[in-house]
Order: sequence, then C-alpha cells, then structure tokens
Amino acid sequence: MADTRTKLLEAALATLRKNGIAGVSARTIAAEAGVNQALVFYHFGSVDQLLAAACEHAAHQRIALYRARFAAVATVRELLGLGRSLHAEERAEGSVAALAQLLAGSQTDPKLAPATATGLNLWIQEVEQALARVLAKSPLAEFVDVSGLAKATAAAFVGLELYEGVDPEGANQAFDALEGLATLATALDDMGPLVRRAARARLRRHS
Repeated sequence: MADTRTKLLEAALATLRKNGIAGVSARTIAAEAGVNQALVFYHFGSVDQLLAAACEHAAHQRIALYRARFAAVATVRELLGLGRSLHAEERAEGSVAALAQLLAGSQTDPKLAPATATGLNLWIQEVEQALARVLAKSPLAEFVDVSGLAKATAAAFVGLELYEGVDPEGANQAFDALEGLATLATALDDMGPLVRRAARARLRRHS
C-alpha cells in the first residue's frame, strides 16, 4: 500500500487533471487521497510545495517508462514517431494535461514556476539527448541549436495537447506537417557524400 506522502502526490496530480489548477486545495487533494487535510501541511508545508513535488514525481515516473524507447531512436523520423506515440499515451494518462495546468498556475503563482520548469526540463533532457544522437551525422548538425530545439519541441507538444482538445483535426495536421519535415531530414541523410557536402556548403552560406 502506498504511504501517505505518495498518496498525496498522486492525489494532487489526479485533482489537477479533474479540476484544473483553480480546483486544487488542501481539502480537494486530501479528499482524493482519503486522508485528513492536515497531512498536506505535515508532509509538504503548503499546497504549492505539494504541487511542486507532485510535478517532479510525475515527470520521473513517466520518463522512466520511455527512457529505453528514447535510447533506441536512430533517426529524426523515429524520434517524431515516438513523440506521436508519447503524445497519445500521455494524453490518455492525463499527465500532459496536469503539466499544462501547472504551467497555467505558474503564470500567477511564482512559487510553482521553478518546480514546473524542473519537471518540464526532465522531459527536455531526454529529447535533447535523442536529438543530439540522431543529428550527429546529419549536415544539419552544425546549424541546429539542439538545446533550443529540444525546448521548442517540448513546448510544442504541450501546446498540441491543449490544441487537440479544441481542434483534433488541426492538431493531427500539425503532426503530419512535422512528419513532412522529418522526411526531408531523412532524405538528406540518405543522400551521397557529394550531395551532403553541397548541402552543408549551401547552409553555411545562408547561416
């Protein structure tokens, strides 16, 4: 059986998914966990600190499920395919929705911002490692800010999670467009060394 601290972490995430950031309180979290609300303050000091801990707790748990799949990615297209699967699985789980609520709450509650950024950065680290590996031999490697691209990718997936809620067809179209770019990158990688050198030279002239 989960201990009280873990129950509260899971209950905070469940409450975020069900009620949004505006519906989170010591009372609603304690009710979800089936414990006395005084235990929120005993274990975490405040609701903000509980939410911060829950954000990191969720990120560590979910990333652990995907780490081997990230490590197996060998191309940009495979990475995007994993991203699409991850999007569907995390949407079903509700974890990206919870993160989106924490990001919204961080706009008005500065105490939440550092922990929310920490949770998001755990995802970004996995994406960055995979991007660095798949782009290493590409002509694009020296022209791409891998760290910045990883952050943009993570932000895009959070945005697509929210966008899909109001326009599923539009979100699907966005994924298809990204797959088109992945196809171009893969085609460039498949070209011979002369073409790759020419592409690299052209990119240098325009960078």
